[in-house]
Amino acid sequence: MGKGKEILDQSKISEEGDYFLTSDVLLCVGDAVGALITMEDGSYLMQLRDQKEDIFYPGHWGLFGGAVDEGEDPLNALYRELNEELNLEAHSARLFTRLDIDLKPVGLSKIYRIFYEMTLTRADLSSLVLREGTMMKTFDRKEALSLDRVVPYDAFALWLHIERNRLRHKVG
Repeated sequence: MGKGKEILDQSKISEEGDYFLTSDVLLCVGDAVGALITMEDGSYLMQLRDQKEDIFYPGHWGLFGGAVDEGEDPLNALYRELNEELNLEAHSARLFTRLDIDLKPVGLSKIYRIFYEMTLTRADLSSLVLREGTMMKTFDRKEALSLDRVVPYDAFALWLHIERNRLRHKVG
């Protein structure tokens, strides 16, 4: 698998085939989890989401993860999603951050996105089987933050993860 140099040519997606711009399928909002998967060299493993009209942010780069089923523990949801999407038996994810999103002003409920971090080796990477998404790639920090189409909350979590040592509490 190459580094992030072989990025999908967005000009090859016609507007009719870009469901992000054209779909009118109703989407159900809910709680979700995502994995900030770093490689030993510090690069990030990301997924190019399928171009399907019934998912959020089709054709965008994002983190692996997905919906938390009702009554399901979020960490168990992450492990289930990683197994479903990558055939990965993960057991070492650590909580990184949680984003709470209040959708009440638009007539919906509050939802959350919980992001976990984990590291994979190159050997781990070579054993992965992509079961969801168009492709997976590793990107160095600069490449990951420069991608054109990234799921917005994943982009923010990725930026936080990369730049966390720069953040401070406001004084005074």
